Amino acid sequence: MNDVKCECGHVNPHGTVLCESCGKVLEEKEESKKLLDMRYEGSARRSQTYNKTIVDKIWNFFSSVKVGVILIVVTLIASSLGTILPQEMYIPQMTTPAEYYEDQYGWFGKLYYELDFNNLYSSWWYLLLIASIGVSLVICSLDRVIPLYRALKNQRVERHEGFMKRQRLYGVSEQPGEEAMSRLEQNLKAKKYHIRKKNGSILAEKNRFSRWGPYVNHIGLIIFLIGAMLRFVPGMYVDELLWIREGETKAIPGTDGQYYLKNNKFIFQKYDKKKDNEVFGAALDRAGMVAKNYQSNVTLYEKKGDTVAGESLNLKKLKEAKIRVNQPLKIDKFAIYQVDYKLDELSKMHLALQNKDTGEEIGTIKVNLYNPETKYDLKNGYFVELKSYFPDFEFDENSNPTTKSKVPNNPAFVFKMVTPEKPDGEVSFVAIRQTIEVDGNNSYKMAFKGVETKNVAALTIRKDLTLWILGFGGLIFMIGVIQGAYWNHRRLWVKIVDGKAVTAGHTNKNWYGFKRELEGVFEGTGMESPAEQLESGKKG
Repeated sequence: MNDVKCECGHVNPHGTVLCESCGKVLEEKEESKKLLDMRYEGSARRSQTYNKTIVDKIWNFFSSVKVGVILIVVTLIASSLGTILPQEMYIPQMTTPAEYYEDQYGWFGKLYYELDFNNLYSSWWYLLLIASIGVSLVICSLDRVIPLYRALKNQRVERHEGFMKRQRLYGVSEQPGEEAMSRLEQNLKAKKYHIRKKNGSILAEKNRFSRWGPYVNHIGLIIFLIGAMLRFVPGMYVDELLWIREGETKAIPGTDGQYYLKNNKFIFQKYDKKKDNEVFGAALDRAGMVAKNYQSNVTLYEKKGDTVAGESLNLKKLKEAKIRVNQPLKIDKFAIYQVDYKLDELSKMHLALQNKDTGEEIGTIKVNLYNPETKYDLKNGYFVELKSYFPDFEFDENSNPTTKSKVPNNPAFVFKMVTPEKPDGEVSFVAIRQTIEVDGNNSYKMAFKGVETKNVAALTIRKDLTLWILGFGGLIFMIGVIQGAYWNHRRLWVKIVDGKAVTAGHTNKNWYGFKRELEGVFEGTGMESPAEQLESGKKG
């Protein structure tokens, strides 16, 4: 497609509506009275010029503002789906996601999990939506800002008469003298206009930079989206929940096994009605128990060297710390926050092998509810085998024993008790304060003796290397908002034609303010301020 040469000599790209230099209408009849569309100065936009190749079609698709709005709306709807149920990172670590969602939320939870909404914000299709918005912003900006910049840079002082007649503000006065023109220039300079003159014509312009405000917004949003997408790059962003029991040592998520944390003691303090009654008495009466402080006294370790399976870890103690709410432990750009707790979680269960007839206790066993042994030797030919373990016991729809989760909320066991009198063993089903014999003729039973409990701390491990990118993108966006909201691009053209002074004015917004300003500029010059023409309120 060939470029278009205007009668003024300027060569315009194909698709240009108004000559970039003199403003002459290139594609419409001169006698038309329709106001000119000045949003992009009549420049040639790629999306409105080329539509042949696959690249053209992709460009045209993403350059549409309507498409960009649809992508944003779809992304917002998709984002809201992820807030209906908790994301997988926020469910208890000891549970299986598939079981958790179905147990807690029924058929809807099962469907939610099967549709992969439990990890929505890291799913491929959600990331594709975010990337599509970014592509749309880039193409929309390039499709408009480059032609607009070229047109504003190439504009001449002397504009075509047809261009001036079809501006929203237009006026004709008797040819002014030198004194009137000098007074006009002084008034324009007082209003901070930049003035260019040629052959008696004047172009007065100010606040051109405000035209770039929307595109600065786009740059800010693009930077923000880049920061958001970088959160899915390994090592850039970590937000993990770690449940750690008293006395337990665990690797800190996100550190690739470099750092370990030991929970030495969990401290829970509540408001006392006697001591704090004066200040919080009414609130305590309404709410009951209210946490005053909960903290984890921990030891931070760093792993030294490599280990193979079965070897103990070589850990170097780095420091001890007290993690409280809003007082995190920080190490290597990681911050560890105290966010939740669980008091008196079952830890160990004490059971005794007991003769049913005599009540004699042969011995006791201690079952670690997190890591039970398979065999407990009581010596002298007595031992107990653990055949099945149900940490969170319940019966399923077929009346078979099963577990709701891996957390020992309601532990139950199937034991095989082997004694000298019963070398083949006897089977017993044991739950808290409950024993069920399989055949009903057992000579021995496993009697419940007691439990040990531990407090559990919930710690959030966070690392965010994208925060400064998000903040920088937000700052750029706000600069664009201010740039486009508080300033207007205003221009005034004055041209002497056949002994008359032809004036025209244009602004990208706030026409009322612009007209009032021009009235002050032309005051005392003997020239008429350009008036609004055609139907009232119609914008060019």
